[in-house]
Amino acid sequence: MHVDTLIKAKWIIPVEPHARVYEDHAIAIQSGTIVDILPTDRAIVEFQAAQVEEMPSHALIPGLINTHTHAAMSLMRGNADDLPLMEWLEGHIWPLERRFAGEAFVRDGTDLALAEMIRGGVTCFNDMYFFPEITARQVILSGMRAVVGMILVDFPTNWANGPDEYFSKGLALYDVLKSEPLVGAAFAPHAPYTVSDEPLVRLRTIAEELECSIHMHLHETADEVRQGKASHGMRPIKRLGQLDLLSPRFIAVHMTQLDEEEVSYFAHFGGSIVHCPESNLKLASGFCPVAKLLDAGINVALGTDGPASNNDLDVLGEMKTAALLAKGVACDARAVPAATALRMATLNGAKALGLDSEIGSLEAGKSADIVALDLGDIETQPLFDPISDIVYAASRHQVTDVWVAGRRLLNKRELTTLDRDDITARAVAWRDRLNTNNNSV
Repeated sequence: MHVDTLIKAKWIIPVEPHARVYEDHAIAIQSGTIVDILPTDRAIVEFQAAQVEEMPSHALIPGLINTHTHAAMSLMRGNADDLPLMEWLEGHIWPLERRFAGEAFVRDGTDLALAEMIRGGVTCFNDMYFFPEITARQVILSGMRAVVGMILVDFPTNWANGPDEYFSKGLALYDVLKSEPLVGAAFAPHAPYTVSDEPLVRLRTIAEELECSIHMHLHETADEVRQGKASHGMRPIKRLGQLDLLSPRFIAVHMTQLDEEEVSYFAHFGGSIVHCPESNLKLASGFCPVAKLLDAGINVALGTDGPASNNDLDVLGEMKTAALLAKGVACDARAVPAATALRMATLNGAKALGLDSEIGSLEAGKSADIVALDLGDIETQPLFDPISDIVYAASRHQVTDVWVAGRRLLNKRELTTLDRDDITARAVAWRDRLNTNNNSV
């Protein structure tokens, strides 16, 4: 059989079946889709490929999925570090956004984020930021995959004057993206403390009609929960439940402030939770009870949050942090083993985004979203278990090659669709501009 590409690797880790490792196997790809995964000696007999890739010291994994971020905020990386969330937002980030967050800012910040994520093995991300039409355009140009947020807040921003305009602009973008194979849209109400009941009820109705996901920060900090009780007489998760927002298509981000009853309450609705361990640690937001959530049957994915609060878009790093932190929080070394952490960064993210029939695992019939990591480096030797090595020892600098829908976006550490030097120069120009104005913010 003739195929476009045959990738021969030392190890293939498909994620589904869970914790399985195929040694000396190959992936056959035709028209952007995985045709077969089989032993290399059989593959070279059964397939004639236009392109053959030899990766004798590499592991192939599904493309990593960053299930929550604010990509354009990469231009604010390191601008206001070591501050609690609300001081960070109100005193620094929101004033900077009012001054600078326009189309050019989002374009350049998104390009910087795309380059970083591709070089780190991320093939798909779920975004929440202003000017999502600009984010979508840059993603399409890069060849990456994304779900962009139709953001909603009560107050005016540089993108929209109020809820009516947020809805009209978001829905116009939704219609445009319906024909795009790699980029879609989800509703992205920012948080319970920035969106009032009336817009949320309207959003719920439209989301049900469109069968569209809702992506929202929830129970991120103790202050948010206290504020919710003071303003609405109940904790935020209960308020969203009473507004009928919780459903299998609801994606809750952070969820560090949960009691036992709320874990069961959320599990009842079948939604997903995005764990952002490094951002939660840096902002001292609290600890997400990941082991309890998984035990309750909740789908838990991984996100980096924005690069202004992390300060990177390194999902490989998040896997290690998530696995280690879960053990400490649960006081159980068996909590979130390596294979589970990898699943959280791949198939669980795909499930949260409603894309698990297409991406998230390496299986025949799924899209060829593939990452190659060279595990032959000294930092990952000796190698006893490639899954363990990837989660606990490997770094994103060992990502050598990335494919999305069979298209190669990273070739031996070189970006193929983005201009690294141009992106870097634009980022430096923004640093100088933000630094010049920083004292007056």
